[in-house]
Amino acid sequence: MNNAREKANLTEGSVWKKLLIFFLPIAAGTIIQQLYNAVDGLIVGRFVGTEALAAVGGSSAQIINVLVGFFVAMTAGASVIIGQIYGAGRTEDLNRAIGTSVTVMGLVGIGLTLVGVIASPGLLRLLNTPEETMKDAVLYLRIYFVGVPFLMVLNMESSILRALGDSFHPFLYMVVGCVLNIVLDVLFVVAFDWDVAGVAVATVAAQVVNTALLTRLLTRGGREYRLTLRDMGVKGVYLTNMLRLGIPAGLQSSMYSVSNMIIQVAVNSLGTVVVASWAMSGKTDGFYWAISNAIGAAITSFIAQNYGAGRTDRVRQCVKQGLIIHFVITVVVSAALMLTAFPVLRLLTPDEAVVEKTFEVMSYFVPFYFTWVLVEVLSAVLRGAGDAVWPVVIIGIGICLFRVIWVATVFAHFGTLLSLCLSYTVSWTITSAALVIYYKKGRWINRHRLVDR
Repeated sequence: MNNAREKANLTEGSVWKKLLIFFLPIAAGTIIQQLYNAVDGLIVGRFVGTEALAAVGGSSAQIINVLVGFFVAMTAGASVIIGQIYGAGRTEDLNRAIGTSVTVMGLVGIGLTLVGVIASPGLLRLLNTPEETMKDAVLYLRIYFVGVPFLMVLNMESSILRALGDSFHPFLYMVVGCVLNIVLDVLFVVAFDWDVAGVAVATVAAQVVNTALLTRLLTRGGREYRLTLRDMGVKGVYLTNMLRLGIPAGLQSSMYSVSNMIIQVAVNSLGTVVVASWAMSGKTDGFYWAISNAIGAAITSFIAQNYGAGRTDRVRQCVKQGLIIHFVITVVVSAALMLTAFPVLRLLTPDEAVVEKTFEVMSYFVPFYFTWVLVEVLSAVLRGAGDAVWPVVIIGIGICLFRVIWVATVFAHFGTLLSLCLSYTVSWTITSAALVIYYKKGRWINRHRLVDR
């Protein structure tokens, strides 16, 4: 147990080494997830068609991001609480906090299933989904939402393990889930000819298996923490702190998603080829966003443990070294994406019009990803320190509200793909500047420790 504790303890040792070692499994897992998404897109694009690709990756994806993304983001609240408790050495509270977190996410998942199954057709129409993709989109969403309770618990348990310094097992089980998902995709779509329904069923089945593996690990004895039936339930103090930090994180995710939904409406107005290309670009440059999110998750867990332990010196070191790591990775990944774009896209779809339009979308985004680095790192630092409100306000205004206003003014005037894409790069730059100003004021550093009673 002492050896396991030493490996999971992020409050001692070289900051950059600990951060990098902790980050690598998270990054590897997210890259594999993106590889799965690419293969999933290949199967849909090659064996079902462009309209099915638009049905799975267009408005359906935006609805999932809004309804599911809010609560998935809330797991960050629980992980920060658990990380700070662990860093402070209050191991007696760990099991109760873990049990509350898993229980809440399971109940949330059941509620989302009911909402998603009933409301899918209306939500798709609200987003002006093209009629030719409507039937497949409704079917895909309804099957997907059946598996949402498992998805909620899966994300919660992965966040818990990362908060406790274990980034390897979530990575390992994600690999198992992705491989199983691909195998089932081929079986259900190619062999059984289930089309879009096969893609959805494969996703749900893989999530069930992944959740079972994570639950088995957390309930296994021999560690200083354990998920038990006795600790399941809702304990007020842990729920309060989880909501205190989780709700702002969820609101931030939803604000992103709502602004993207509004942009999706604008994308839908540009035709099916653009809709499919927009979805395809998300499957290719999604590699960068996956890595960026992995860096943010690693920094949040690192900050939470050190902040809980009162190691503000390591907190500030993590900020500097996290920025360097993220910037270097951004430059390398951006160059790789642009250099390999055409062969990768032609592998994913035989539709040359979609290939060319997807590359156009990427050329408006990818070279400017460096403007995102400060947003990801600084928001992760503040989140790990328990500062829940002001980062959400800054991001909500600087990115989400700004994009909505942009669509209603600039895009409404020009009506071009370029004018739509510019809303992203301009908003990243504005928000980076605002977060730097807030971070430099330093008011967050001494007032958000959630483990204090």
